[in-house]
Amino acid sequence: MPTTAPPDLSGVDPPASVTASVADVIRTKAVHTLFQPIVDLVSGEVVAHEALARGPQGPLESPAAMFGAARSAGLLAELDQACLAAALRAAHARFETPSTVFVNVEPEVLDFSSVGELATATAASGVRVVLEVTERAVASRPAELLSTVARVRELGWGVALDDVGAESASLAFMSLLLPDVVKLDLALVQGSPTRATAEVMHAVNAYAERSGAWVLAEGIETEVHLTAARAFGATLGQGWMYGRPARAPVATTACELELPGRGTPRREGRAESLFELLPPGTRVLRSPKRLLIELSKQLEREAVRIGETCVLAAAFQHARHFTPSTQTRYRELAERTGFVCALGEGLPEEPLAGVRGATLHRDDPVQGEWDVTVLSPHFSTALLARDLGDDAPDMERMFEYALTYERPTVVEATRSLLARVTGL
Repeated sequence: MPTTAPPDLSGVDPPASVTASVADVIRTKAVHTLFQPIVDLVSGEVVAHEALARGPQGPLESPAAMFGAARSAGLLAELDQACLAAALRAAHARFETPSTVFVNVEPEVLDFSSVGELATATAASGVRVVLEVTERAVASRPAELLSTVARVRELGWGVALDDVGAESASLAFMSLLLPDVVKLDLALVQGSPTRATAEVMHAVNAYAERSGAWVLAEGIETEVHLTAARAFGATLGQGWMYGRPARAPVATTACELELPGRGTPRREGRAESLFELLPPGTRVLRSPKRLLIELSKQLEREAVRIGETCVLAAAFQHARHFTPSTQTRYRELAERTGFVCALGEGLPEEPLAGVRGATLHRDDPVQGEWDVTVLSPHFSTALLARDLGDDAPDMERMFEYALTYERPTVVEATRSLLARVTGL
């Protein structure tokens, strides 16, 4: 990401002049911020706001037009940072008490540098940030997202997974991101119940029960929508029923939204060896490679059975082990599941259409392992194996291995593999 000077958080409002280009919008700090209230559905109290970016009056006023122009001009990173700075500048000026503000980040430009230099200003302003990300960010830039999430949590910021329910894959990534807030897409609240609705409800409530995360329903405009939101298990709400986006935020009656992860250490990023993630006391067996292949195929079949809410990640040691028959199976996985990645020495960033890849360096301990993880909202298992280094024929090479169904271990192993997969 291009580097820029630390943002200026002084002042209240940017210039109101109509600009001719998105470059002018960035240069003149012509981005302004509207706030929409977020309420506690039990108490009715306003507990937070979402910051929504707008351009100056004219053709770039709508966020879609402004970000579309920035994307075309190659200035998406600069505009994203300008919007973050404007949101914090406005929140600092307009909120009277310590407050929580939800802000969005563009998946294409995920990088800690775009938010890291705002940390000092955020701490001084009394504004606590919840960073909203979408499943698109995980699918397109998994390593960058996991790194950014780990760093912003060090700042005391929270993390929200946005648009849950819009795409089935978002359900697969909840356990990997460990969001503090799960935001239900407004189509769920405003639409009629379907099989997909029930799938989302089960997955979200299972995650919320395990983690203590807040469930936030967007698009609440009527009493009917409110009833639906509560039926989904939502504990927070947002929509025109509680207030439209406005320059002046609604006074908060609770000074801070408590997030489940606050003060709780979270292990993020990549483990050096996935085999070493196995809990003490795990039964470790020995087997030739021939059996590991069949065990891997069974995990692949489970992933296909689960479908679009499933993530499968695998480490193959070397690209030569990603054989034509394996490629045939992985084409089906890419078509039938939410996300698939394959790692091995010499593998490209996209070994097959729809399959994310990454090369493993020879000094990476995972290069000496055979690892397959399958993770979904209601199913988790991993085959973690370590090459014993004998000189037997390839199919008879011996490994020590274990199958684990312990969800925290499978989550850690999957997250570690994804942390090795950079953006295309």
